[in-house]
Amino acid sequence: MFLRFVLTLPILVLAAIAPALAEEKVDLELVLAADGSGSIDDAELALQRRGYADAVNDPKLLSLMTGGLYEKTAVLYVEWGAWNSVHTIVDWTVISNKQDAERFAAALMAAPRKAFGYNAISAAIDYGVAEIETNAYRGLRRIIDISGDGPNINSRPVTQARDDAVAKGVTINALVVKSRGGGFPGPGGMPLEEHYKQHVIGGPGSFVKIADKNTSFAEAVRNKMLLEVARGIPQLAQAADPEEPTIEE
Repeated sequence: MFLRFVLTLPILVLAAIAPALAEEKVDLELVLAADGSGSIDDAELALQRRGYADAVNDPKLLSLMTGGLYEKTAVLYVEWGAWNSVHTIVDWTVISNKQDAERFAAALMAAPRKAFGYNAISAAIDYGVAEIETNAYRGLRRIIDISGDGPNINSRPVTQARDDAVAKGVTINALVVKSRGGGFPGPGGMPLEEHYKQHVIGGPGSFVKIADKNTSFAEAVRNKMLLEVARGIPQLAQAADPEEPTIEE
C-alpha cells in the first residue's frame, strides 16, 4: 500500500500543477465590459462596438498591446445589463498581431445583441473576475474595463464587487458615457463620474475617463485603452496620450 502511494504521488503532484503550467502567459488579461442595458439603443450599441473595434485596430494601441514582455494581450468583450444579463460577446482572444486584432473586431461587429435590463455594474465586475480566474491565460496584469451611462442598480453593492476584485489582483478602470443630455446622475444626485470614482474603480493606477459632447465615445475609448495598456509597459508608456482629463483614485 505504501509503495503504491509513493509511486502515485508524483502523478498527483503533476496533475495538480498541470493547469498552471498549461496557462498561456500574456502581458495583460483585459475584460472590456460595455454597457448593453436598456438605456442603450441599437444604434448606440453599434456605435460603442465600433469604438472598441476601431481602438483595437489603432496602430498605436496595437503596438502597446503587442509590445510587452510576452508581446500579446488576451481580450474578452462583455456586454451587461441587469444582474442576470451579463454576456460574453467575443470570447477570450489573444492579440499578438494585426490579423488577431482584425479578427476580434470583425467578430465584435457581427455578434448579436444579448443583454437586457438595467445597470448591474457589480454583476459585470463579478462576471469579469470569474472569467479572468477561469481562463487559460496568466497575465502580468489583470484589468476590467467598465463603460456605462448610469449608476449601479438592482444588484449587490458595487463597492463590494470592486473590493472583492481588487483583493484578487484585478484593477477596474471606467469610462463614463455622458453623451446624451449629460447622462444619468449617481446615487444621491452626485455626478456620475464621481460615483464611478468613489464606488466603481479600484486597484493600482485605476482611473475614470469621460465620453461627452467634448470627447466622442470612440476617442474616449481609444485614449482610455492607450493609457491602461501603456501603464504596464514603462518603456512604451510615452506612446500613450494621457492628457485627456482623468480622475485618479
